[in-house]
Amino acid sequence: MKTIIDFFYDSVSQYPNNPFIWEKTIEKYEPFTYCEIKQEVELFANALLALNIKENARVALLSEGRKHWLISELAILSIGAINVPLSTKLEADSDLSFRINHSGAETIIVSGNQLEKIRLISKSINSVSSIIVFDETDSNLPNEIKLSNFLEAGLQHAQKHPNELNHRIAQLKPDSIANISYTSGTTADPKGIILSHRNYTSNVEQAFSFIDIPQEYKTLVVLPWDHAFAHTAALYSFMHKGASIASVQIGKNQIETLKNFSNNMLEIKPDVLMSVPALAKNFKKNIEKGIRSKGKMAATLFNVGLQFAYWYNGDGNNKGKTGKKITYPIYALFNILIFKKIKERFGGNLKYFIGGGALLDIDLQRFFYAIGIPMYQGYGLSEAAPIISANTPDHHKMGSSGRIVDRLDMKICDENGMELPYYEKGEIVIKGENVMLGYWQNDKATQETIKNNWLHTGDLGYLDKDNYLYVLGRYKSLLIGADGEKYSPEGIEEAVTDYCQFIDQFMLYNNQNPFTVGLIVLNREKINTWKKQNKKNFHDESSLHELIQHIKLEIDQFKSDEKHKLQFPQRWLPATNIILPDSFNEKNKLINSTMKIVRSKVESFYKEEINYLYTLEGKNILSNRNLKNLKRFLNIENE
Repeated sequence: MKTIIDFFYDSVSQYPNNPFIWEKTIEKYEPFTYCEIKQEVELFANALLALNIKENARVALLSEGRKHWLISELAILSIGAINVPLSTKLEADSDLSFRINHSGAETIIVSGNQLEKIRLISKSINSVSSIIVFDETDSNLPNEIKLSNFLEAGLQHAQKHPNELNHRIAQLKPDSIANISYTSGTTADPKGIILSHRNYTSNVEQAFSFIDIPQEYKTLVVLPWDHAFAHTAALYSFMHKGASIASVQIGKNQIETLKNFSNNMLEIKPDVLMSVPALAKNFKKNIEKGIRSKGKMAATLFNVGLQFAYWYNGDGNNKGKTGKKITYPIYALFNILIFKKIKERFGGNLKYFIGGGALLDIDLQRFFYAIGIPMYQGYGLSEAAPIISANTPDHHKMGSSGRIVDRLDMKICDENGMELPYYEKGEIVIKGENVMLGYWQNDKATQETIKNNWLHTGDLGYLDKDNYLYVLGRYKSLLIGADGEKYSPEGIEEAVTDYCQFIDQFMLYNNQNPFTVGLIVLNREKINTWKKQNKKNFHDESSLHELIQHIKLEIDQFKSDEKHKLQFPQRWLPATNIILPDSFNEKNKLINSTMKIVRSKVESFYKEEINYLYTLEGKNILSNRNLKNLKRFLNIENE
């Protein structure tokens, strides 16, 4: 059994001159080899030793993905300290200070873009004694250390104590703690997930159960580097194979950084990309927008090609079978005429996406498979470091979350913990070396989650006879009818946002009530387009009534349209809906850093609106409350 640092030095030994990290700071990407990164890690580690950082001390890391992010973590781990990776999406408020204080971090490593957040909460994080700043800033507070000064101290320490770093590395054990990684808080306050070196290295090994990454492969990591999926599946998996990772060029803010991503793909020409559902939807949206801009004939040809590819690909594992093989020349022609050109937008070398986030819509999977860059969906959670199952080029079924990785036991359990047979839905429960040690300073939550060495994921799913996992949603976030019957809402919510053009976000609610209700966040852009195309005046309430009726008809299609009627039980479709005056966003904390709705917080925040839906007036879609909220959302309430 090996530590992360063992993995790192093994790769330095095997692939010393391979590019490890590609970074663009000004004009072009520069590669840094495994051997060069080793030297930087050792200098950084000595600088941490110069600060007298002890074994098991916690060091918080708040930065965009970049070369120094990974150097920092490897250096922290080399000296036996514990990294506390923090999301750059956190605001300068109690969410950020809670993580720093709860972990007991006395040192913070921070980028220039994120430094102001630390300064704003400085009075509430009194235990922090040192702040190491990656970038040069106009002024430094007394406890802020410039990177140049920090590294100079590391050089001097290495000269005075040449053996100390090697001694620290020798003390590392596979069960030494590597990270305290905080949950996003979808169901409660964030918990600090304790992950050991072996949790990570075992999960990296499991990641290659059905797939390989050649050493010449590159990936461009657009997901936040603190994100469990990016952390293991990109940073450490690629490192283990001697392959290379590239960071997205950092902008002045997150929006500017995301804008750089498209150009960076053309420059790096990645072989593999990591994606999550929100990112996948954005890719699809931009592809379709680009096709429409080329005119009606191009759009028609694209749609015909898509439909043919959907038929030809089947469920993925039966692609081109049962007589379809003879039509391959037609598929190849569509690929040359259309799909190959789309692929060039991603650099031209992209073989496939690796998808994280359990509920990637099957239509999205079919779409990317059709255009020749499949999105192989997987499933995991941070408590499992995080990979649990995965679809791969050789083993995949669209609609599933893939096969269970090697050396991982899984069972599907009912409410009493009894194991269920194939195809029966229940809680996903796992056991393996990748399962976390527990939650930091939270024995109660640890005991509720890990029972007899089995991790209870809190997710609902089932296994088929081929050991493919199907994840259906949160087991603990089920809708509960008045009769006690339960149902997972995510499938309906995904379908509504996918098929209802005016709806951007949607959440169902039923907590032992006589019927289910829906909370609607509208798509302002689509509404404005409808307004212009139909020459509507929103100062005229009849136009607003017409819009609301259109929204109702879109949702009602799931009750009347046969395609959807077969998919969702009628009783779990919303009997009535309310339009909300604002979106679910990170500012109001109604979504987390991975863009998932925090259901408990939405229920609390909109408690009054939910209660209103169970009144006689609330059942009317044209209620005064809906009209008022719509005006607020469209910013016309005071006009």
